[in-house]
Amino acid sequence: MHIRAATNADITAISQLICASVRKFIAPSCTEQGAELLLKSMDIQSITHYFDSDYQYSVAVINDSIIGVIGIRDNSHLYHLFVSKTHQGQGVSKKLWDHGKQQAINNGNPGFFTVNSALNASALYVKWGFIPQSDIRERAGIKDIPMRLIV
Repeated sequence: MHIRAATNADITAISQLICASVRKFIAPSCTEQGAELLLKSMDIQSITHYFDSDYQYSVAVINDSIIGVIGIRDNSHLYHLFVSKTHQGQGVSKKLWDHGKQQAINNGNPGFFTVNSALNASALYVKWGFIPQSDIRERAGIKDIPMRLIV
């Protein structure tokens, strides 16, 4: 496995990987409208918009196949971190996080990171040093836990 900067040619694969993960692991905790809104925010058009904005994406690749993705907004907000189901539990997310965090620090990170953690991912973020900033919240039918990490 290697990690590299994502390119425009990766947008479709990134969207497909994220949407598959959202359907399996996040949508069940959302309302129907929340799941639709979340999936729309991760479609090809939305990912293209993120690439054109101040988001930095990297991908984990094995044999030319994208198995994981990280997207960080404004060098401080962990916006996307997803690993394909078949590669979960192998340390891919940690390697992506370490890579993305270092890239953000190199690009002028202001000293902290934030994430709106999916309910199923909160324990992992806590393990990495993130601290919940509130209890579970629900906005537009999507449940998450806002978290912060001071570096």
